[in-house]
Amino acid sequence: MKTHVFFVGSLLLAAGCATAPGLRTEASTSGIRAAEEVGASKVPQAALHLQLAKEELEHAKGWAANGDKDRAASLLLRAESDAELAVALSREDAEKSEALAAIERVHSLRQDNNN
Repeated sequence: MKTHVFFVGSLLLAAGCATAPGLRTEASTSGIRAAEEVGASKVPQAALHLQLAKEELEHAKGWAANGDKDRAASLLLRAESDAELAVALSREDAEKSEALAAIERVHSLRQDNNN
């Protein structure tokens, strides 16, 4: 029993001394990946925010490596927001293109009906 208590106590002590978890970059990286997948690099405004997100992610990693977790976390939030904005701008551009194509089809059909 004493061995069991000692073992459990050692585990708890080791867990308490473990280093803090690393920087949580999943949301930022997945946001950047999503922006790339929807073609943000082809839409000028979206490409700008995609690039900002990538730079902010890299800067966050640097700040985390230097021990400034608060600044790193703040930059990760900015990176995630910029990536989300890049996705939204890309989708807006795609929807605008689809709407313009639909308007063109309507005009074409009207002209065909008038002739």
